[in-house]
Amino acid sequence: MAKTQTFARCTHCDHREPRWVGRCQQCRSWGSMVEETTAGSFADGGVRARAVAPAEAARPIRQVSVHDHARAATGIGELDRVLGGGLVPGSVTLVGGEPGAGKSTLLLQAAHALAERGGGANVLYLSAEESPGQVRLRADRLDALSDHLLLANQTELPSVLGLVERHQPAVLVLDSIQTVRHPDVAGTAGGVSQVRECAGMLVGEAKRRGMATVLVGHVTKDGQLAGPRLLEHLVDVVLELSGERHHALRLLHAAKNRFGAVGEVGCFEMTGTGMAGISDAGRLFVGEAADGTTGVAVTLALEGRRPLACEVQALVAPTALANPRRVASGIDAQRLSLLVAVLERRAGVPLSDRDVFVSSVGGVRLGEPAVDLALCLAIASSRRDAPVARRLVALGEVGLAGELRLVTQTERRLAEAARLGFGGALLPAAYDGPAFGLQLHRSRNLSEALAAGLG
Repeated sequence: MAKTQTFARCTHCDHREPRWVGRCQQCRSWGSMVEETTAGSFADGGVRARAVAPAEAARPIRQVSVHDHARAATGIGELDRVLGGGLVPGSVTLVGGEPGAGKSTLLLQAAHALAERGGGANVLYLSAEESPGQVRLRADRLDALSDHLLLANQTELPSVLGLVERHQPAVLVLDSIQTVRHPDVAGTAGGVSQVRECAGMLVGEAKRRGMATVLVGHVTKDGQLAGPRLLEHLVDVVLELSGERHHALRLLHAAKNRFGAVGEVGCFEMTGTGMAGISDAGRLFVGEAADGTTGVAVTLALEGRRPLACEVQALVAPTALANPRRVASGIDAQRLSLLVAVLERRAGVPLSDRDVFVSSVGGVRLGEPAVDLALCLAIASSRRDAPVARRLVALGEVGLAGELRLVTQTERRLAEAARLGFGGALLPAAYDGPAFGLQLHRSRNLSEALAAGLG
């Protein structure tokens, strides 16, 4: 009889310990270790793996035929952009995001579009979290009703596989993988063992049938996909839907894509009738300040490989406090403190007796160094009460010595600025690429940039 082993596995990072402990030694999470029992290894007297004849012999790679699977376009332009053109038959896509981000809404819209465009093929939407009546109410609001869109509520994996066998769908959407369990696997739904086994069986079923499968995944409080890391390795595509709860903007990132480019970003706006794709997202991030308004500057930030025009605003006001406040919304607070110090020490902008408040328009989070120059320009504009030159974009990283450094993909950003109708660009002197019809203002340091940008 094969021996068994009992060990503890972390539900957050999949780390294993020989016995239960209160805190994971890998990710330092409390209360995440759960006990599991499995067959022992061969060295411990467990089961030996027997060699069997393979169903098909290995072949030279030149003799392997390449099948160009036709992608199933969803008809939602921004989603298809991130997927690389649509869903590939037999592929498995994992969609993660915080509660309320709009995962279920977007996937129900996509399922309806696929059902309408599928030429009579069925799309099976399985909701393990909501009742069919709740999903129907959302479908009514989204106008997502179709005779080829099948809906069911199941939490047991054998029943899920039974529905797939009965209806033979071209596309399966499962919301969500953490709420499905297999009765023969130890642990509760959402546990490491359950997620690993259920996902593995669904991936195998998708490959065997050539059925495009979309799995919804929960995220932890740190924003990471819940469950074992193996889940992300099993699937072909990992998409992350993010956005501030109090803003309409939603960004869909491709963190992994075996059939397309990683780093693609789709922009959506949450509306009363569902998720609407935004082909020109810059309009959400650039305000409508009147000409002559101070403390306003525009930059081009990269979301994945996509440049987006973003507006940063600053307000500098006298303070009655011994330690002036530095308040940031949508911008890293530590980066703000650093740039305030550089402005005062290297560019002669007095801020030691002023409160500084900065914000990004539209709720977008700006964390890359390319925003530095625009932020400094906005702060200096507010402090000196001098508006930034009209239709000017600022691109550049600011160093501690006040020098300006080039940022990645400057040419791509300038091309987008020209397309959007901007007239000029303020950037480091090291740039020697094309101007794309823009009037370029090259500066070596922050002082020169402020002189050129504030006129």
